[in-house]
Amino acid sequence: MRGVWQAAFVVHRRAYRETSYLVDFFTRDGGLVSAVAKGVKNSKGDRKSLLQPFAPVTIQLAGRSELKNLAQIESAGAMLFLQGKPLFCAMYVNELLSRVLPKALTCEDLYDHYQQTLVALSSEDPLDIALRNFEFALLDEMGQLPDLLHDASTGEPVVAQDWYQFVQELGIVRAKKAVQPRSVPGYALLSMAAREWDSPARQAAKLIARQALLPLLGDKPLKSRELFR
Repeated sequence: MRGVWQAAFVVHRRAYRETSYLVDFFTRDGGLVSAVAKGVKNSKGDRKSLLQPFAPVTIQLAGRSELKNLAQIESAGAMLFLQGKPLFCAMYVNELLSRVLPKALTCEDLYDHYQQTLVALSSEDPLDIALRNFEFALLDEMGQLPDLLHDASTGEPVVAQDWYQFVQELGIVRAKKAVQPRSVPGYALLSMAAREWDSPARQAAKLIARQALLPLLGDKPLKSRELFR
């Protein structure tokens, strides 16, 4: 609605007709929203300069259809400094949002996690830990985060000395044999649940997050992953 200011980040923009952009915003109050920014493509004004990823903005949207019009946009802070691998990681986070999150799903907690992730990627924090924390927050928002403390088939607590596997549509289950392919030790799961990021926990988290996200992403490859190669 016109007149309502929303905190937002630009997730993606692309050319729309001759003079406009089609912009995907991640908003705190309304989730992912697409809007047309009219007449800014060839402009040198502030509106075009604000339509950049990784910079907090506040926006006003207008229109009753799913595709809105961008009525107003203002800066809400400096753009985060990202280059090299941190930039690729941030692009990966944006692509995850675009591919996984349904449009117009209000998710204030995930928005806060997104902000924290961008700050972490622009700092000296380990990149993989920032990504795992966001992936887990996204999976939790979608109801797909597995219980890391219990065997999904028996309900028994995870045992540090045992080995486990992630099974789609079920969760964490005890592996039939120790050190099977795609299996992780119980002590790594316990560390992950406590967000204690030692090396085994980081390796296990990457494996489980990738497997859990696969049904949500489908078969289409992530473009951002190609940048790392």
